[in-house]
Amino acid sequence: MRPATLARLAVAGGRTDVLRMLFTAVSSALAAVVLLCAAAVVAIPELGDPHGGSDSWNQQYASQLLAEPGLRPGVVTTLLLLAIPVLFLAGQSIRFGSPARDRRLAAMRLAGATPGQAVLVAAAETAAAALLGSVLGTGVFLLLRSLLDSRSASGLLRLPTDVLPSAFAFALVLLLVPLLAGLIGAFLLRRVIITPLGVVRRTREKSPRLWPGVLIIVGVFAPIVIRPLGSFLARTGGRIGGDLIIIAGFVVVLLAVVGVVVGTGWISYTAGRLLHRFGRRPATLLAGRQLMADPWNGSRTLSALLAALVIGAGVLGYRTYMTTEFAATDEANRRGGANSGFAESADFYLNSVDLVRVAVVVGLVVAAAGIMIALGEGIVSRRRTYAALVAAGVPRRTLGESIAWQTLTPLVPAILVALTVGLSLLRGLGTEVTGGGGGSCNGTAEQCTDPNSPYWHMDPVVTMQVPVPFGDLLVLGAGAFLLMMLVVGVGLIFLRRSTDLDELRIV
Repeated sequence: MRPATLARLAVAGGRTDVLRMLFTAVSSALAAVVLLCAAAVVAIPELGDPHGGSDSWNQQYASQLLAEPGLRPGVVTTLLLLAIPVLFLAGQSIRFGSPARDRRLAAMRLAGATPGQAVLVAAAETAAAALLGSVLGTGVFLLLRSLLDSRSASGLLRLPTDVLPSAFAFALVLLLVPLLAGLIGAFLLRRVIITPLGVVRRTREKSPRLWPGVLIIVGVFAPIVIRPLGSFLARTGGRIGGDLIIIAGFVVVLLAVVGVVVGTGWISYTAGRLLHRFGRRPATLLAGRQLMADPWNGSRTLSALLAALVIGAGVLGYRTYMTTEFAATDEANRRGGANSGFAESADFYLNSVDLVRVAVVVGLVVAAAGIMIALGEGIVSRRRTYAALVAAGVPRRTLGESIAWQTLTPLVPAILVALTVGLSLLRGLGTEVTGGGGGSCNGTAEQCTDPNSPYWHMDPVVTMQVPVPFGDLLVLGAGAFLLMMLVVGVGLIFLRRSTDLDELRIV
């Protein structure tokens, strides 16, 4: 197939195909903006220390997160975490209107295209929309860079608007997002057999198993082993040992997140069985059968939301750990007669953690947008079935209640599991903190060589239990649930149009 023909077929399509490309372009633009922001932070120059140190603070930035070289990797990590739900949104956008796309690909097969050429057209359509989104995202990034170029009252920059990502970073973002989108589009068609007369999909006959619980257990209990191992490697392995612990920590979090996401299939299937067994209303019975027929739909649509909840619960646990540690140190200083506390440093570190909390909230909103797209796509793809039910006498209100039950029933236990796993990842590192225990010497150097000499003054040791942030977890979980209720309400707008009797004429 010639490139010109491939390009013409990729952008051809109906209204649903245009909407899918639009959603893909918008999500790709968001991903490009986030990735370019991370690249801009990386591009901040490292200033040499005139006193012989390795690096010094960049004094032209008002935020310490940008000024201090040691904190910039945390900002970059936060932005990359924010890019994860955006990429999930792109994946949901690619799935929008898949029945219409499959019919169009079947028509191409009827005209003589091979199965490989049909998949290539679908991947090219996704890559073209993502490339357009990347270009728009680059323009939005440059526009925001000009609009947000402001300084504080002391003349310091609030954001790194004085630097630009390297040309390699620009090229990488422009090419990486479309490449990933095209690969995802081809991956989604890996089990679709495109024939000239239609599309045949493979279906799962076995019910989901509970094996993802093993990943969750490993993720929860691994920090208990990692903590003493990290102390040992820090003493013997130096920097390499510390890097290994960081890598192990990322792997543990990844295992826990994958376990929660994949385990949603079992939760959905079990919830469907319960609804089908104990439900008495038509809406609950329809929802139960749909959950049992496609339990993996929950893990696909809720994946980004649950991942954000796991990370959010972990951040809340870490913030509580830090505040308890600061309180223990201040109490030890007070008992030892010292007036100095950690008020300023506490605010500094807590503000750094709050930056991650903001990223989690934004991630939840982006994940909810992806779920709304998936919900609308599911309603549109089953519009003939819904229209037939309405024609047979089923009220639209019953169908709306069924969709709400189908979406929200597995959500409640999934939220509880996600919050528990995220908090347990931090609780495994310790449930108590110790402050104080240091000392000072008022004598000469010779008199201070013996720690038992009377010139030494030892600070008292204060141990505090780290509380469980039930209030913050309740706010996070309730906020996610309310956000999902709003998504369901907006998604049901598609139901009215999709249940018109004219939809029965669609082949």
